[in-house]
Amino acid sequence: MSTTGATADPLAALGSLPGVADSVESVRKAVDRVYGHRVMRRRSNEITSEAALRGARGSAALSGVDWALEEVRRRSDFSGDDGARTMGAALRLTAEAGQLLSIWRQSPLRVLARLHLVAAADKAEQVGRPRQEGEPVDEPLTGPDLPSAAEVHGRLDGLSALIIAGGSAPALVTAAVVHGELLALRPFTSHNGLVARTAERIVLVGSGLDPKSVCPAEAGHAELGREAYLKALKGYASGTPEGVAGWIAHCGRAVELGARESTAVCEALQRGAA
Repeated sequence: MSTTGATADPLAALGSLPGVADSVESVRKAVDRVYGHRVMRRRSNEITSEAALRGARGSAALSGVDWALEEVRRRSDFSGDDGARTMGAALRLTAEAGQLLSIWRQSPLRVLARLHLVAAADKAEQVGRPRQEGEPVDEPLTGPDLPSAAEVHGRLDGLSALIIAGGSAPALVTAAVVHGELLALRPFTSHNGLVARTAERIVLVGSGLDPKSVCPAEAGHAELGREAYLKALKGYASGTPEGVAGWIAHCGRAVELGARESTAVCEALQRGAA
């Protein structure tokens, strides 16, 4: 994780990187448009449910399981092949995220462990804890070089301390850093991408930026594509100001696209087409 220097609030310092303030403002406007839609005043629960489905579908797509939205709606059994299990994990994580909001600010590492347990859905020894030295990582999305277990533990502790301390960083910045750190570290032996994207959702919702969880950033990340996702992640992992700012901007664009999807759902409901 990169900062702009020694500061009491390193996450807030990232807000001064070139272009980040513009991304923060653009995201705020996109979110405001969704929340200002007349359908949100009457049918917000439906928009939230649809956003959850689309977010889970997008997160699974980035993990290599790119199902059509209607296929996700149709399925009731996600215990078959690897693809079905990945989609099932994404759906479970999306449902679980809302139950963990109150715990996140006090114990983010506990939340991450819970997310991995939910995603893995088994009781293997490696589930629900950071990986140990020598344990392999089964991850479909290949990112930067894999850090050592010792580095993972140290950086997770540092990230946890920043979240618990709070601060004045915009929600987008905090969400992007949490997402980027987890992708770069791959702290678990599996499902790191799914967990990282769920953690981003938790920050966006818990911060108050998207309290009804109607702006599925996961759907936006999927729309931007795996290649752009990995390129932006590589920039974040480089630790350079340009790379970190580029990753934050990429996450901001994903939130905007998620907001656009929900705006379209609102308009469809208003026309009586959904």
